[in-house]
Amino acid sequence: MTAKAFNETNEKIGKYRWTICALVFFATTVNYLDRQVIGILKPVLESDIGIGEAEYGYIVSAFQLAYAIGMLAVGRIIDKLGTKLGYAFAFIGWSLAAIAHAFARGPVGFGVARAALGFTEAGNFPAAIKTVAEWFPKKERALATGIFNSGTNVGAILAPILVPWLAINWGWEMAFIATGAIGLIWLIFWFIYYEVPEKQKRLKESELKYIQSDQEETASEKIPWATLLKYRQTWAFFVGKFLTDPVWWFYLFWIPAWLADVRGLNIKEFGLPLVVIYSATTVGSIFGGWLSSTMIKRGMVVYRARATAMLIFALLVVPIVFTQAEGIGFWGAIALISLAAASHQAWSANIFTTVSDMFPKKLVASVTGIGGFAGAIGGMLVAIFAGNILEFWEGKGNIEAGYFTLFIISGSAYIVAWILFNLIAPKMKQVDL
Repeated sequence: MTAKAFNETNEKIGKYRWTICALVFFATTVNYLDRQVIGILKPVLESDIGIGEAEYGYIVSAFQLAYAIGMLAVGRIIDKLGTKLGYAFAFIGWSLAAIAHAFARGPVGFGVARAALGFTEAGNFPAAIKTVAEWFPKKERALATGIFNSGTNVGAILAPILVPWLAINWGWEMAFIATGAIGLIWLIFWFIYYEVPEKQKRLKESELKYIQSDQEETASEKIPWATLLKYRQTWAFFVGKFLTDPVWWFYLFWIPAWLADVRGLNIKEFGLPLVVIYSATTVGSIFGGWLSSTMIKRGMVVYRARATAMLIFALLVVPIVFTQAEGIGFWGAIALISLAAASHQAWSANIFTTVSDMFPKKLVASVTGIGGFAGAIGGMLVAIFAGNILEFWEGKGNIEAGYFTLFIISGSAYIVAWILFNLIAPKMKQVDL
């Protein structure tokens, strides 16, 4: 769809749904700003507190384990409470947990704070995907998901700009306090502007009809959590997230360390390369959602559009294996990481949308939570593996070998995930309840 046609459609139908999308975008930005702080401060924490590679890996894995548990619990809670209250409670929880990092004084303290942050931050994506399912027809969901998901990249861009400045001028504790507190402003706007479409008085009748144009059947009775595991579609999403989410966690928590360990940068020099990487991921996220949405609007069936887009982006991740190849300069390596990270976000915009393609709106947060649980468990295993393999090779004076192993895993995960996803849930059929 051209920009002119997009604007004409919104003027005719109404565009309040994009206000809701903007709210979710800002929530996701804060979510990722808070979780990215520790990755930026890793060199400082290593020198000030003595946190080594393996200990850092265990701290990250504490976040992942709690995030995994939270994904299972929070998804069901949000389905029960509704998006408005569920999102708000999660937001308050992770803001307070982010601030709590400032009072940690060792690996155990950071592990507890990270676990609290992981459990509460788990509420963001189930609530966000549920919001998109409530407020957008299928043909726009991938685009809306891509837009709000780009908030992860904006948060990751802001972190290397704000965090070093706060840490240098006010101490590393203030970096956690300030970034945790700033997000609470979002709650004011959330309560002012959010309501489900059927109850939102600001919404035009024409836009409400457009949102409801898919005529989806909804689950009228409570579906037990265990029942969702009987569906192949649940397992397809589970496997896809289990294999690919850990790669994104690796980017978030170890790329700053790679810049320091392999490329010799200090915390003051992280800003530009990380801004380049996450600026690229912002483009990837929006483009990934736009691509499959455009395919659908041009007549391609939904499942084929999603599968085609996911395959394209799975292939674009592969070149990251050459990041440390001979002859690849610093900015060449940054370009390969940027391409892979952008492709992950494009992939993510589509795989998230498959949940609302395959399940009724009432179950979207729960299924998203199950997939998030899988991704977090995979991330926890990779965190432990990464911490130990890097410490092993660091002890041998060749930490580049440890990162090479991690780049190989990153480059191959998406192709495997795409194959398994399509074998488990061919044609992404909607579940029959």
